[in-house]
Amino acid sequence: MSAESSGRAPHAGTGASYAAAGVDIEAGDRAVELMKEWVKKTKRPEVLGGLGGFAGLFDASALKRYERPLLASATDGVGTKVDLARKMGVYDTIGHDLVGMVVDDLVVCGAEPLFMTDYICVGKVHPERVAAIVKGIAEGCVLAGCALVGGETAEHPGLLGEDDFDVAGAGTGVVEYDRLLGADRIRKGDAVIAMASSGLHSNGYSLVRHVVFDRAGWALDREVEEFGRTLGEELLEPTKIYSLDCLALTRTAEVHAFSHITGGGLANNLARVIPDSLHATVDRSTWTPGAVFDLVGKAGQVERLELEKTLNMGVGMMAVVPEVSVDVALETLADRGVDAWVAGEITERGDHTSGATLTGDYAK
Repeated sequence: MSAESSGRAPHAGTGASYAAAGVDIEAGDRAVELMKEWVKKTKRPEVLGGLGGFAGLFDASALKRYERPLLASATDGVGTKVDLARKMGVYDTIGHDLVGMVVDDLVVCGAEPLFMTDYICVGKVHPERVAAIVKGIAEGCVLAGCALVGGETAEHPGLLGEDDFDVAGAGTGVVEYDRLLGADRIRKGDAVIAMASSGLHSNGYSLVRHVVFDRAGWALDREVEEFGRTLGEELLEPTKIYSLDCLALTRTAEVHAFSHITGGGLANNLARVIPDSLHATVDRSTWTPGAVFDLVGKAGQVERLELEKTLNMGVGMMAVVPEVSVDVALETLADRGVDAWVAGEITERGDHTSGATLTGDYAK
């Protein structure tokens, strides 16, 4: 991690300086010192060097155990959820969201996440705040089994307000060529297993914020009986990270594909891994979406189709497995504390124009 460079504090009567323009090198250095202990917790044996270099180093000789290693890469952010973190003054959970968005894209193809880098852009460096964000990223990396090998903290005075910030990250993973997952493995008769989300995760917050703030006029500290906590606490619930659960599943059961349910909703994301000749039918009656989805729908008078195009509706990851692997797959996920169930099946495409559809009504 590094902070954007800056000059020394200005003296009376001198010319312009970086500090006078709003960039504080000392605060950036303080932030780096505060975050070091958290980054250290993510270190894998393949990581070389420590924090403070110009690049993170990962020993690629670890890939020699693969016959034909494929490197997978992904990058993402957490969208407008950062605005809620800022308003609530809670900065140590948003990193979980960032890691989840990145590593769970990697694991869809069967790749083990190896390392991540992050980018934190702020209007003004508040060292403790930046360190809290990195703490969350580091904790997320531990949950994902990957290393946090570096990143950048950039101070952008004049472009962002003093309390404004945004985060982004990129990750790299590896998968053996003959274990690559995807549409070409899926067969007619396969089962679709759904894994419960922890809530909204990190997608659809522009709609959610519009509904609860602009239309309903609710405050973040409003106690919501259905949630058993405040609105803000529910909206900031961190994204569930599935990467280690999915990798465990590939070791105990035959898995043909995964689908990470993010922006665009369940059907659209599942369709991305379904071959052109086949179709996935998902039965809504196999689960009950969490209270937050019902609240957004009712408070904003949002039609079900619009909700399903925008939000995950209680499912954060899906696995496509052959029928004979269903029992062991569900047992593996249950042993790991993942709420999972059979939600659908793979059939011939027939008259369907899309790769996946939802049928029935949600269980009450």
